[in-house]
Amino acid sequence: MLSVILNRRSIRKYKNICVDKQIIEEILQAGSLAPSSKNRQPWRFLVVAGDAKKDMLRVMREGLLREKEKPLLPESARFYGGAEYTLQIMEQAPVIIFVVNPLGSDIHRVLNPEERIYEICNAQSIGAAMENMALTATEHGLGSLWICDTYFAYAELNHWLNVCGELAAAMAIGYADEAPAARPRKKLKDLVEWRE
Repeated sequence: MLSVILNRRSIRKYKNICVDKQIIEEILQAGSLAPSSKNRQPWRFLVVAGDAKKDMLRVMREGLLREKEKPLLPESARFYGGAEYTLQIMEQAPVIIFVVNPLGSDIHRVLNPEERIYEICNAQSIGAAMENMALTATEHGLGSLWICDTYFAYAELNHWLNVCGELAAAMAIGYADEAPAARPRKKLKDLVEWRE
């Protein structure tokens, strides 16, 4: 398993090759088997491909245009160019998997401390599901990209997805058309403190 972790990369260029539905289902199965706080399993997966993907891209584009005029994330304006680039990546990838948290709170709602902890635990659980999916994609010779720039089109995508819950993340899946080198990582000795 360590070799799969070492070989996983964030892929931003994809070949125009369809991915077999059975492989996508195995990736989703891996996501669904992730550990979750109190076994809440706070995820639903929506797989978008083909003609539906064209419609989703239109909605994402509309959200990005709205974000320029009436931003949900005004302090993140410096990342707007990255969100536009993410849209281009999403156009290339044959499959986009959206992860929706059916237990999530509206992002505008102010949470009390207990609700905030609940949200943090659910986010950790979704993170585990996303990592399982990315590693399974790598194991199948596929590339993946964990996407958070969907928040720039948050309202539009939530409306388009039309599911109970809140959009948590998205993942692009496809055959890589690039082979990026591993990005620098901090040394373990700088990250770990032992207390015995």
